[in-house]
Amino acid sequence: MGPRALRRTLSLMVVPVLVAALLLIAPHPASAASGGRIGGGSFRSAPSMPRSYGGGSSRGSYGGGYGGGGYYGGGGGYRGGGMGFPFIVPIFGFGGGGLFGFLILMAIVGMLINAVRGAGSGPRLPDDDGGYGAISADGPVSIAQIQLGMLATARDVQEDLRRMAGSADTSNSAGLQQVLQETTLALLRHPDLWVYANSEVGQVPFASAESTFNRLSMQERSKLQRELTANVSGRRYSEPSTVAAGSSSGASDYIAVTLIVASRRGLPLKGSSTAEALRDSLQQLGALGSDDLLALEVIWQPEGVGEVLSSEELITAYPDLQHL
Repeated sequence: MGPRALRRTLSLMVVPVLVAALLLIAPHPASAASGGRIGGGSFRSAPSMPRSYGGGSSRGSYGGGYGGGGYYGGGGGYRGGGMGFPFIVPIFGFGGGGLFGFLILMAIVGMLINAVRGAGSGPRLPDDDGGYGAISADGPVSIAQIQLGMLATARDVQEDLRRMAGSADTSNSAGLQQVLQETTLALLRHPDLWVYANSEVGQVPFASAESTFNRLSMQERSKLQRELTANVSGRRYSEPSTVAAGSSSGASDYIAVTLIVASRRGLPLKGSSTAEALRDSLQQLGALGSDDLLALEVIWQPEGVGEVLSSEELITAYPDLQHL
């Protein structure tokens, strides 16, 4: 079998493997509660990068560009053909690696398939040193996700998130950085109410970062019955809710908060296997500068007055959560 036939065979084998893996790890749908959402960002401008990743794309500004549940933006592509682009090894795995890990891996495999199919199919551009390695036009993007299950008595957290949704400026990077900082602070102020957590982080090529981030966002948003409160890329929405029947027992009912962050630089999170590790991971995210923040999603449920999640509903909707 020649090299061309081998490359074609390998690329065809990847698709059924990915589909089978997705069917095995995709969480089962759970009964959903209402929720809220704050976010924004843009992948339109290429990140600045170290010399080892090639050409000098300039760092641009954020553009609002939100619509239809995703973030607009073209994203950079890889120059040249061949297999010479930097392979980004996923570093997810702080307690699950379920659908998050799969989507990170799928983004990398997708880039590999494109590279295999395009090997030798076009001219290769010389780099600054006179060589002809296929250089990435943009550096890697780190995507982190932290999920936290807190006792339902953490009403202050919901109130803080609701307040931010009503007043935060999510149309620019500075406003998004403030939302990220305030959200992590709100969570850090209630360590006594932390019960379950999961933290994962991975790196993907810039060209596939936007689609990967959007898939993670849609996966988390699909867990909500409806979004009562939203503030995304400068657009606010608020829907009044009826008071849910019953009341929280405090000891067995929960609220869930999810943070998804895309960053130009690496995110050395320590995971969430212990309260100390989770605290450090939240502090790392909260300290991320606005110049490095590409996109942000803060999603919480429930949002309706009097609504709570039972322990069964929480674990079913967030199967990667680990008890602290």
